[in-house]
Amino acid sequence: MSLLPAIERQTNENPDSTVIWLHGLGADGNDFAPIIPQLRLPQEMGIRFIFPHAPEIPVTVNGGFVMRAWYDILEMQIDRRVDVKQLLKSAEEITAYIDHEIARGIKKERIVIAGFSQGGAVAYQAVLSRSDALGGLLAMSTYFATWDSIDLAEGTKKIPMEVHHGLYDPVVPEHLGQKAVAELAEHGYKPVYRTYPMEHGVCPEQIDDISDWLQSTLRN
Repeated sequence: MSLLPAIERQTNENPDSTVIWLHGLGADGNDFAPIIPQLRLPQEMGIRFIFPHAPEIPVTVNGGFVMRAWYDILEMQIDRRVDVKQLLKSAEEITAYIDHEIARGIKKERIVIAGFSQGGAVAYQAVLSRSDALGGLLAMSTYFATWDSIDLAEGTKKIPMEVHHGLYDPVVPEHLGQKAVAELAEHGYKPVYRTYPMEHGVCPEQIDDISDWLQSTLRN
């Protein structure tokens, strides 16, 4: 499988860890690439950031307009009807990136997957269905779209996991973030849930928390 096009950045010349960061509906990899300097990570932390671009597909709730999307959304209540087949395909695309990073010499336990909104739903699927545990999962302003169908891998239960959500999110209501955390907890996962006084986006306080979490998770 050929890799999706992506933006790639490194914090130094010798990365020993990778963060694969998935954007939301209608955006592309450029959406989160500027966050790297805002994280203010120590220079000695060698991290390769990869920001893949989702494929361009028609999106039903947007009148069939073609845009970058990880999967089609069929109803405005986004947790009700999504194109699961396309979501699974996108998760396979991210799995290809994970395997590529392992082939480049990055240990699997030093690979973190982050996803915002649609990207978060794909991140849940890609990370928690793998037989080998990765280094971490960051799910932002999202929901667990494949909860009813995913085959959770037993070895993933100890993965460091952060779930972030805006209290006033009009796109992905905050209760869906709570629901994902509750579902995970029922199956032995221990996600950390953080909320922020914002809508559907990212705020400075959250960026500080992400930085702290990445440093804690990827410290040698």
